[in-house]
Amino acid sequence: MRELLTVCGIQLTKSLGQNFLHDANQLRRIVKAAELSKTDKILEIGPGLGPLTELLLQNAGEVLAIEKDARLVEFLQERFRSLSHRMGEGGRRPGEEKFELLHADALKFLKHEPRDWSDWKLVANLPYSVASPILVELARSPRRPRRMVATLQLEVAKRLMAKSGDDDYGILALLIQLGYEPREWFKISASCFFPEPDVDSACVVLNRQVPPLLPENQRETFVKIVKRAFSQRRKMMLKLLREDWPAEKLEAVLAELRIPARERAERLSLEQFAQLASLLT
Repeated sequence: MRELLTVCGIQLTKSLGQNFLHDANQLRRIVKAAELSKTDKILEIGPGLGPLTELLLQNAGEVLAIEKDARLVEFLQERFRSLSHRMGEGGRRPGEEKFELLHADALKFLKHEPRDWSDWKLVANLPYSVASPILVELARSPRRPRRMVATLQLEVAKRLMAKSGDDDYGILALLIQLGYEPREWFKISASCFFPEPDVDSACVVLNRQVPPLLPENQRETFVKIVKRAFSQRRKMMLKLLREDWPAEKLEAVLAELRIPARERAERLSLEQFAQLASLLT
């Protein structure tokens, strides 16, 4: 991978979180976790030099890859143009694998060009710098992907998978888990990446909640409650929520749900936050 970057004259940019996963065993584990079929449509964010992209094209029906770095876009266009012809030699017609490559900032694209992702899967080694915002943006979409398999920093993965009472439990876990059920995760050593990052990584597998925990018209209230409740972790949740709702109403709702008036946000489960949102919408 180092030689390839040198030959192409590509110097990686740290600000873009460019740490490319090159370990073949880990790449295969990610593809296996995605449970792909030839009918699957895959969104890949941050394809880098394309090792995961190639496996996705071999195992899925359609791949949309979004890359921010123009130098890598040029490289990927050439790589998969050649790959298409090689695949054709084995009986598969060039272009049959349905590959689309976009040169774009993925987070801006997701925010400003909403699509129906409900029949898609996200499978990606996400850039560290924007992994959490990208996952939250997709999870908050009314037409979110049915599965997300994402590689990100181990620390972020632990926060995302946390449950009430865990030290890592907070806003990220709740915003993701409102839309997704965490299924599994596995650690990936820093040595599996180039350049080698200062931290370990993990691949997480998230399945869309079916049925959803809340209707769409109550989800913004959920987000508002969660952000306010965790704005000061050590304070009682009731005191914090009084900034947005009348004290009398809050006290009545907490009593109905049998939540102690002095409870802190970190003690409430996802389901309890969903019940709060339902009653406060």
